[in-house]
Amino acid sequence: MDFADLISVPERLTTPEFVLRPLVAADVELDFDAVMASRDQLRPWEQSGWPADDFTIEENLSDIEEMERGHRAGRRFTYTVMTPDESECLGCVYFMPGDARSYVTAEITPLAGGGWDRVRGTVSFWVRTSRLDDGLDRRLLSALLRWIEEDWGLHDLVVMTNEEVPQQVAVLERAGLRPVFRVHQPGQSGAYLAYAEVP
Repeated sequence: MDFADLISVPERLTTPEFVLRPLVAADVELDFDAVMASRDQLRPWEQSGWPADDFTIEENLSDIEEMERGHRAGRRFTYTVMTPDESECLGCVYFMPGDARSYVTAEITPLAGGGWDRVRGTVSFWVRTSRLDDGLDRRLLSALLRWIEEDWGLHDLVVMTNEEVPQQVAVLERAGLRPVFRVHQPGQSGAYLAYAEVP
């Protein structure tokens, strides 16, 4: 069963400040600009050294095409975050099923009761580094949580970040979310933290 069979997948979220819509190959130049402008932030978040200083727009296009295929197939969903006029990419949002391969191979430690088998999906996001100081990450998170509750029909979802990205950890905790799982991938220096509302 595809991830899309479990949920309602909205096409778009529009706010006065930004628009979320599926990432497509035509976005490559704007996405590449945002990725490279934010690479020092993305490397600990990704735990992979991505993007390298010599990362090319052709490599970015290949990544986007793969994500676009996954979105169309209902396996995972990738949204670009754009300004309302779509002249600048502000970041990206990723929805993945709880049984994605990267989680199956990870060492997962419960931090607040319950097992990972109850997690139906995960969401993670980043915003371009130049917009962190004005709090765009906080506003995007707030909009995402409302969007998920109102339009996605997705319960038992966790918000992922990496413990080596303290700014995003602080944003999640200021929003009232608490870590419920620690997810460690073999060979990585830092673990991912899965956040959720805890009664």
